[in-house]
Amino acid sequence: MTQIKTQGNLFVVAAPSGAGKTSLVKALIDSSSNIEVAISHTTRAKRNGESDGVNYYFVSRDNFVALQKKEGFAEFAEVFGNFYGTSKTEIERITNKGRDIVLEIDWQGANQIRSKMPDARTVFILPPSMNELNSRLHGRGQDDPETISARMAEAIDEISHYHEFDYIVINDDFDVALSDLKRVIQGQGEDLRLESCRETLTPLLNDLLP
Repeated sequence: MTQIKTQGNLFVVAAPSGAGKTSLVKALIDSSSNIEVAISHTTRAKRNGESDGVNYYFVSRDNFVALQKKEGFAEFAEVFGNFYGTSKTEIERITNKGRDIVLEIDWQGANQIRSKMPDARTVFILPPSMNELNSRLHGRGQDDPETISARMAEAIDEISHYHEFDYIVINDDFDVALSDLKRVIQGQGEDLRLESCRETLTPLLNDLLP
């Protein structure tokens, strides 16, 4: 009997700075055997120890723009004068093997993915409170008060887009949040769908969005 190959799924995870998105996604990938990380294209210079096709696909600005004009990117952005993007070919390389892929991007990148790949499932990570978010940003000890204030304003703007996502995960307890994220990936997180938890989220959102 011929075995039908199962297509992998594309997941997008977004969050405000300080919500713990990067740590959650890293833990998810480290503990899951069927999830692969996409290798992004970038126009920035290669740093010591980096390898083409491992850390990034390092390309010229002209090549990046040419691929962009051919609509070859599922999402892209310009950051500090350099382009970064996830190509459709890279996503297909992974999902065609039956493996899932998780993209850790912002709400704007999620919108790009949503418009080009409507089957993608999107997850938004929320902090448990504004006080906790403020504490986490201060706790990094890396930024001055002015920078932290700017990050808080940016975080509030990011949070205001929560309603554009399919699933909501609250990162209060890290292990619980990781478990919730895994359930979404495994197709068992119906209780985390926005329409399922919108009412219970109201007090938290009233705190996060003054």
